[in-house]
Amino acid sequence: MSFKVYLARTRGFCAGVERAIAVVNRALEKYGTQKVYVLHEVVHNKHVVADLASRGAHFVEHLSQIPNPEDKVVIFSAHGVGTKTVEAANALKLIVIDATCPLVNRVHFKVSRAAKEQKEVVIIGHTGHQEVVGTVGQYDGPEDKVHVILTPQDVEKLDLVSNKAIFATQTTLSIDETALTVKALKEKFSFIEGPKNDDTCFATQNRQAAVKTLAQECDLVIVAGSKNSSNSKRLSEVASSMGVRSYLIDDCEGISDEMLAGATKVGVTAGASVPEYIVQDILKVLAQKGGSEVILTGDEQIHRVFPLPDGLD
Repeated sequence: MSFKVYLARTRGFCAGVERAIAVVNRALEKYGTQKVYVLHEVVHNKHVVADLASRGAHFVEHLSQIPNPEDKVVIFSAHGVGTKTVEAANALKLIVIDATCPLVNRVHFKVSRAAKEQKEVVIIGHTGHQEVVGTVGQYDGPEDKVHVILTPQDVEKLDLVSNKAIFATQTTLSIDETALTVKALKEKFSFIEGPKNDDTCFATQNRQAAVKTLAQECDLVIVAGSKNSSNSKRLSEVASSMGVRSYLIDDCEGISDEMLAGATKVGVTAGASVPEYIVQDILKVLAQKGGSEVILTGDEQIHRVFPLPDGLD
């Protein structure tokens, strides 16, 4: 078995993920391992979470799981939380550090403003995803004025009770699929306000563009990322939508001979919450299995940096 490996230049950690990880590490340095708790996975990658846990961070799914909360530190994940969660943390006298991605916060602001203006809100995203839950939680008003949809078919079933509404989107969606939903939404509700296209973040857009390049060059695309990572799943789906076999794997242990069978050009990329060492491990295993050379492809990655929250920088 012999094949070439094509590696996407634009891959892996985005600015929001780098910031969230830095927030946890800085909090551990400042407050110590006995005091730092993270509400939900700080980013959706099991290796990142395991590494931070090994350094002393405690991950919980509910604030009630934080023992003797007064003066303990709670970090909100990059996906964000609703305002009621913030209020509950303050009531418990927790030291709150918000690691929400600034681009997610931008969506939060729009939803919060819509509530004050008594407008309905349509959120395009995956019901139950942590980012969507946090975005819905920004709406201080009647629950029936917030609608979560995903597809054009969902738009067909959607009813808005007024002619004052906005739409917002999860930041990690498929650009092409979201465009169809936005188009259907604007056609049905001509009065609806929103961004020109959607709120998909630049990192998601750039990584999806890169995986399209891989799919054009390769007959197999391997995406590194955890199963609960929305942006990683979308990368694999984008490749599949172009008629190329694609697999989403956590790490190099997910590579099998059956997966590689018949492939002559294997593309490799990684979701925005995947450490680079995971990619390098995948490349090593591919080399052992017949990868003859690694060819970098696509545009150079644009590196952005978001500042840490006040008090940690």
